[in-house]
Amino acid sequence: MAVAAVEEKRTSWSELFFDLVFVFAVTEVSSLLEHDHSWAGVLRALVVFVPIYWVWVGVTVQGDVRDLSAPLLRITVFAIALGGMFMALAVPDAYGSRAMVLALTYWASRLLLGIVMLGPARRRLNPVTVSMAITGPLLVIGAVAHGDVRLAIWGLAAVIDLAAPSILRSRLAAMHFEAAHLAERFGLFVLIAIGESVVAIGGTAQEHGPITFGIGGTVAVAFVVSCGLWWVYFHFAADAVRHALATAAVQTNITRLVLSYGHLSFIAAIIAASVGLREAVADPGRVLSGGSLGLLFGGSALYLATFGYTRWMMFRLVSTTRLTAAGVVLVAMVPAGHVPAVAALGILSAVLIGLNTVELLHNSRLGWRSLLARR
Repeated sequence: MAVAAVEEKRTSWSELFFDLVFVFAVTEVSSLLEHDHSWAGVLRALVVFVPIYWVWVGVTVQGDVRDLSAPLLRITVFAIALGGMFMALAVPDAYGSRAMVLALTYWASRLLLGIVMLGPARRRLNPVTVSMAITGPLLVIGAVAHGDVRLAIWGLAAVIDLAAPSILRSRLAAMHFEAAHLAERFGLFVLIAIGESVVAIGGTAQEHGPITFGIGGTVAVAFVVSCGLWWVYFHFAADAVRHALATAAVQTNITRLVLSYGHLSFIAAIIAASVGLREAVADPGRVLSGGSLGLLFGGSALYLATFGYTRWMMFRLVSTTRLTAAGVVLVAMVPAGHVPAVAALGILSAVLIGLNTVELLHNSRLGWRSLLARR
């Protein structure tokens, strides 16, 4: 007797609509970073991005374990999306007059998530209730403070939010996730971030007016960099994440370490690289400043190195090619800092093309599964 195949859960239209808000949020964080390339600027952008990302993660995880077609849950998703919209609107002046907007909308979003979507679990200690009782109020307290004090309080709140799933992992161990759906959801956020790089390239080129040969060539090389970043994740890694989640003895280990933490690094790295791409396209004939070079090459190196972390967490395997490529990108910063921006883009694109070519040749038959076959 034939057994009917179980249909995999797919991303719903309401989830895709929810994601649109975070397209805007990523753009705003990118703009904040563009205005300050210093280490302090990077830290400020990251501290603001963490609560935005955590709102998305919370809804995404609950959307995986619940049926969002129920009208109440769908309306709740839209209400949280509205909170995300206000958080994004607050980003440009988050360390100024809009601090309280960011803090209150984050807290309200987490309260909605906990009260409506969490169900009976809201009475137990978990990452959502931690944000309801601790990190939401901390953001409000930080919004009242000023300068470095605000940054310190918000930074503490970000650390608490990120640490909560690890500290409380024993309480979450029994959770079950739809592997295909949850892996797809996090892959879509990576795609949103890569989309920001495309917007950065095209939007900056538009500001130049006529598309000259020089601008057109720079756009083409910058677009190759974006394609290279896409290929590294979606040609092999996306399926590997899905497999790891589907076969893990404790799924929350993969959800916590690879999806929540690893993808925060992926997305932050792409945002940084996108700002560098914008700067390169803005003036392809000049040498990139140290900050712009650091964002472009440092962000790309962090992106590649994060695959080393995620592969180890998933399979206890070393990602030799990608860790090597990350090192090459960092070394390439030296010559890239002495040539026009378009040439620096050419250097970075060459490294990405080389990495993807090597992996394609080595893994063409089995794809990412060849890594497991060589264990």
